[in-house]
Amino acid sequence: MNPRVDHIRITCIGGPTALLELDALLLLTDPTFDPAGTSYPTPHYTLHKLTGPAIPSDQLRTIDAVLLSHDHHFDNLDLAGRDVLRGVPRVFTTKAGAERLGDGATGLAPGEQQTLVAPGGRELLITATPARHGPVDGDRGPVIGFTLRWTDSPEAVLYVSGDTVWYEGVARTVAREPVRIALLFAGAARVAAVGPAHLTFTAAELVQVARARPEALIVPIHIEGWEHVSESRSEVAAAFAAAGLTDRLRLLERGETLTLPFSS
Repeated sequence: MNPRVDHIRITCIGGPTALLELDALLLLTDPTFDPAGTSYPTPHYTLHKLTGPAIPSDQLRTIDAVLLSHDHHFDNLDLAGRDVLRGVPRVFTTKAGAERLGDGATGLAPGEQQTLVAPGGRELLITATPARHGPVDGDRGPVIGFTLRWTDSPEAVLYVSGDTVWYEGVARTVAREPVRIALLFAGAARVAAVGPAHLTFTAAELVQVARARPEALIVPIHIEGWEHVSESRSEVAAAFAAAGLTDRLRLLERGETLTLPFSS
């Protein structure tokens, strides 16, 4: 009997938002669906959205679950994104975020797990992973990431980093988990009003992930669409070229879908 060959489809919607298709399950990462040009004033700074979603929220198919790294920044959950959450049966996020969102959102601490059951009966295991949203003395958290694996194919893992920098929590996750696909929130986000430090992966840190997990394909998202993103797609490509790792990188255009094998 030939072994089962599973696939995953990743569609880049824009910013930190991607549609993940595994078997018949549809998952969405950090929903951002407001139009280009929207501004988000806060008491300390204003965020500016530069591009809209490749797929409008009213054209989404039925979503089974949302993987929400955190709810308290507009570039990870905007106004239209909040409307999307109301129509999704399962929302996984931080403990603090679940308390704020209510409506049945499930709060997870790093290491805690939940299971989604696909229509055919397969179980997708979702595990919360640690994340640090900036330097240790300027963390903008709390934030979590996620790993996804089929319970009947545990040696293939998709890692969704959430907003984080490279630090010991990420290093432990990458060292421990058999990551095949790393969906990493990049762009070296910087908000001058809160300091000069980067709040998401830099291009150099993406290379660190690639070196730490040599079999993983690196798929950066959150590298466009917001004014506070400080590193471009071309800078990420140049960093991987300089490291001799171009074949390990997949840079998706908005609206582009990547189909990859996903099995042990």
